[in-house]
Amino acid sequence: MDILLIAGLWLDASTWDGVVPELTALGHRPVPVDLPGQGDGSGSATLDDQVAAVLAAVDAAPGKCLVVGHSAACSLAWLAADARPRRVAGVVLVGGFPAGDGQPYADFFEYRDGVMPFPGWDPFEGPDSADLDERARERFAAAAIPVPEGVGKGVVRLTDDRRFDVPVLVVCPEFTPDQARGWIAAGDVPELARARHVGFADLDSGHWPMATRPVELARLVAGAARG
Repeated sequence: MDILLIAGLWLDASTWDGVVPELTALGHRPVPVDLPGQGDGSGSATLDDQVAAVLAAVDAAPGKCLVVGHSAACSLAWLAADARPRRVAGVVLVGGFPAGDGQPYADFFEYRDGVMPFPGWDPFEGPDSADLDERARERFAAAAIPVPEGVGKGVVRLTDDRRFDVPVLVVCPEFTPDQARGWIAAGDVPELARARHVGFADLDSGHWPMATRPVELARLVAGAARG
């Protein structure tokens, strides 16, 4: 199966380099998606541009595909299920949850000169970054790509209720499945509260398991591809 891999904020497609060979060895065709504004030098990219790139990858797959989103890009994966419910076999959400209709995509941190730069490690102290040593943090910060304002402030638009029939796997790295279930039950994640097929998988890591636990993450993703 084609497995589309969508990176979160400040990351380009190379963030999946440790996951790709593992998925290939497990018999799948991993496709890291190049997002406009995250690695191509464009500061004018919008959320619509990123959605279009994801949908182009869905449409290029020879059959149904699995769509994996990390962190903020969980919303991009869910937008793919909304726009192509018959082409998306399932969605894997890694360390995040989809925004609801009418909500901003990722308006989380300060913008400077039209972009959202990586804010440093203070907002991510604790479970998010506990498995990253100092050298790994330095490499991440040095490679971080400022996110265009048109992406971060873009508004999520969801239109097709058939998305709620698409199976979802929530991969829980820096939080637990019980915590995720509690947030959904409390109404904090309305989209998943309405989804009809939601599973949970625990992954003992920080917020970036594709860097720190690529083998284990690949196995979870492959399991979702098997249905």
